[in-house]
Amino acid sequence: MQILKNNTTLYLWLIHKTNKLKKTFYFIRHGQTDLNLKGIVQGRGVNSPLNDNGMKQAQAFYDAYKDVPFDKVYASTLLRTHQTVAPFTEKGIPMEILEGLDEISWGIYEGQEQTPDILSGFEKVVNSWRNNELDLAIDNGESPNTLVARQKEAVAHMLAQPNEEQILVCMHGRAMRIMLCHLTEVPVCKMDDFPHTNTALYKLEYQNNIFTIVDYYNTEHLANL
Repeated sequence: MQILKNNTTLYLWLIHKTNKLKKTFYFIRHGQTDLNLKGIVQGRGVNSPLNDNGMKQAQAFYDAYKDVPFDKVYASTLLRTHQTVAPFTEKGIPMEILEGLDEISWGIYEGQEQTPDILSGFEKVVNSWRNNELDLAIDNGESPNTLVARQKEAVAHMLAQPNEEQILVCMHGRAMRIMLCHLTEVPVCKMDDFPHTNTALYKLEYQNNIFTIVDYYNTEHLANL
């Protein structure tokens, strides 16, 4: 099976032939960072920690969902996701880190303040994505299609685990929008149809090779912050 992991289609076909999978995924964005607050571009190459408010958001999410019997937590390689799910992992739920869950790389814009020039360039690229130009990337960054390819490998891996039925996945804003598109067969150019904020939840059920959103953009746990 290991040698098939790079061929997502064949790998998933074998899984579906040998297992009747039923899984529930809780996808959340990480908590707030100071760079979020300042409007500085964060991407795959910026490894910023949560700020105090981000820690409160993470705790609020934990308080709301601590009774869900999660079998596994998955996170990106970046610190802000690890800190967000720490209340779950600290009580013994195993965590696995997957590069496929990393934020999209914003290339030369990463770590930069949103000056008028950067905002203009950023908006031009995002508008191109809305026009289905999904191979376009900011210089030294990633395109949506490149991101989809590594996300599909991560999804294939998560689906392949036979004893994981309740799964918490912590990732990043733009990456989560793109993930939700291809999981639910929405064109990736419509990524902005999925709103996000720090620790917002999308709950998806997976069965018969279909992902279905059963809880859309839930932020109820943030009501008292």
